[in-house]
Amino acid sequence: MRDLPAKKPANLGIKSDKTKLFVPLFPVKEKVHIDPVLGEVRLRKSARARRISIRVHPRRGILVTVPFYAPYAMGIAFLESRREWALAALERAAARNADLPEGEDIESLRAKAKAALPPRLADLAARYGFIYHRVAIKHNTSNWGSCSSKGNINLNLNLMRVPVPLQDYILLHELTHLRHPDHGPAFHAELERLLADHFAQNAEDETFQSFLPAIRASRARFPIGHTLEKAIREYRPV
Repeated sequence: MRDLPAKKPANLGIKSDKTKLFVPLFPVKEKVHIDPVLGEVRLRKSARARRISIRVHPRRGILVTVPFYAPYAMGIAFLESRREWALAALERAAARNADLPEGEDIESLRAKAKAALPPRLADLAARYGFIYHRVAIKHNTSNWGSCSSKGNINLNLNLMRVPVPLQDYILLHELTHLRHPDHGPAFHAELERLLADHFAQNAEDETFQSFLPAIRASRARFPIGHTLEKAIREYRPV
């Protein structure tokens, strides 16, 4: 009797151990954990996460992200090991953002940003020979600004909450992207050159002067950009 050909096994959505681990279609799960000291903490499983991380937001609180197939218990254990750090980070965030805009305040901030930022961007662009397509004021929590391949620049209305030298740092950062789309050495060298000239032109301004000690103490390759990037991280778009 002739042997019959083996049937191909049905595809049950399971891959063998010789292949990569199956990634679910919706790779995010979330639950709430109540910490005795920190209070409500969000635990999130993400297929994109490669390690456990903790983020602290002045409004949304604490988020612990773990790799999708790791147990929530690992995230809780990691949080407990960093509890003092997380508590201090919460306190710093609250102090820095005691004046966070809400409701109508956001619209007021948007109006101020539309009045102040586009003219300042236009002035810097004219001074340093940049041409952009258009500028828009946005409200997001992911970045301070962006520059598209079409030359469109977006600026976060929360820039009105930071000192003018940091506003100008973001504006010059986005303008520099018109010449250098990436963040390579050429980009940072160009930005540093612009910042050095801009600080020289504002040498009598006390707000600009306040950054000089940190700039002079910096050992970074691009000390002005490094100092201002570090300074703006003390704030957070909300």
